[in-house]
Amino acid sequence: MMKVLKDLYYTNDHEWVKVEGEEAYIGITDFAQHNLGDIVYVELPEIDDEFDKEEAFSAVESVKAASDVYLPIDGKIVAVNEALIDDPALLNSDPYDNWIVKIEMSDKSQIDELMTSEDYEKLLAEEE
Repeated sequence: MMKVLKDLYYTNDHEWVKVEGEEAYIGITDFAQHNLGDIVYVELPEIDDEFDKEEAFSAVESVKAASDVYLPIDGKIVAVNEALIDDPALLNSDPYDNWIVKIEMSDKSQIDELMTSEDYEKLLAEEE
């Protein structure tokens, strides 16, 4: 069974969102890292880059595939997880501890459009 954390929000593209005030951490889910396999490279955006909801902000490459990562909410990049440059496999070992970017949200109401952990578990059950 894939790990799904309760206090996060999720997308159909298997990203997770952890909201802290006006900011949010974004990463990929356990399901995503599992499907990708061994992750060998993570492309990170620049600080202060702005992205619209559902725009690709990162790419994750594994031994078998490359996959874009989409921003679930409009926002500006305020931090990137530089540990992933030297050790991209951190996304395999703990996808929820190892966020990819931290953003400042432009429109916090967009969170309401994301899935809860319960919704996401239902989606996974359909995909299995």
